[in-house]
Amino acid sequence: MWQLQPAGAAQPDVVYAGVEPAALFRSDDGGQSFRLDEGLWDHPHRTQWEPGGGGLCLHTIVPDPNGTDRLGVAISAAGFYRTLDGSTWEAANAGISAPFLPEPTPEFGQCVHKVDRHPAQPDTLFLQHHWGVYRSDDFGGQWEEIGADSLPSTFGFPIVVDPNRPDVAYVLPLTSDEFRCTPDARLRVYRTADGGASWEALTDGLPQENAWITVLRDGFVADTLDPAGLYVGTRTGEVFASADAGESWRELARHLPPVLCVKTAVLS
Repeated sequence: MWQLQPAGAAQPDVVYAGVEPAALFRSDDGGQSFRLDEGLWDHPHRTQWEPGGGGLCLHTIVPDPNGTDRLGVAISAAGFYRTLDGSTWEAANAGISAPFLPEPTPEFGQCVHKVDRHPAQPDTLFLQHHWGVYRSDDFGGQWEEIGADSLPSTFGFPIVVDPNRPDVAYVLPLTSDEFRCTPDARLRVYRTADGGASWEALTDGLPQENAWITVLRDGFVADTLDPAGLYVGTRTGEVFASADAGESWRELARHLPPVLCVKTAVLS
C-alpha cells in the first residue's frame, strides 16, 4: 500500500487506498471495508503500463474537496489518470513530455512523481514529473511546464501546495535521475508565489554545504496552519521544519532510518 487518502470534509466516511500493482480501493465506512475500483483496474491501458523505479505503484490520490465523483490518481510509470463521473477513467497527460520514451509526448507512460492542489481551487493541479514541473488549470485536461528557467533542476519527487494561498507551491529539486541528491550539495526548498511563473530558493536554517540529500515523494508535507508549517524528511534520516511557510527552518531530528513519509495533524 502506497497511499491512504481521506476524501475530505464533504465525504467524511470516504477513504481511498492506492496500492501496488497499480490499483485503487475505496471505503465508504471510514476504512472498515474497501472495494476495488474496477473501472481503473480494467482500463485498456493497463497491459501496457510499465513500473517505475519503485514499482508499478498508485502513489497519489486527488479527490474533489467538493464531494463530487471527480477523482485523479498518479501512477508510476503510467501517468495521471482521472474520472469525472466516478466510473469512467481516462489518461490525462496532455502536455507532459517524457523524453525517456521513444515518443516524447505519449498519451500515457509518463513517470509522474507527485500531484497536489489547493482545496479552494481544485481545478488547478501542480505536478512534479520525472523531468519537469507542470501546472493544469482544468484538472489535468492540459498541462503546462513551469519553472524550467528558474529552478536548478526540474527533476524531483515531492510537490506541495500552500494550504492558505492557492498560487503558492513548493518543490525540492534533485540534481538528476542519475544523481538523486540536492544540486551543489545544498538543501534548498523552492517556492513560487505566482502559480509557477517564477521560483525562489528558501535556505535559512537548511544545510548549504556537504548536504548530499534525497527527499522522496511523501517526504515533504504542509500542515493546515496560517502561516503554513512545512516539514521535510530525508533518506539520510533528518527531519527539518518551518513554522513560517519556508522563510526559516530548523532541524527536528537526525540519525533516523530513511524517512519515506511525513504526515501532519493539527490538534485543537
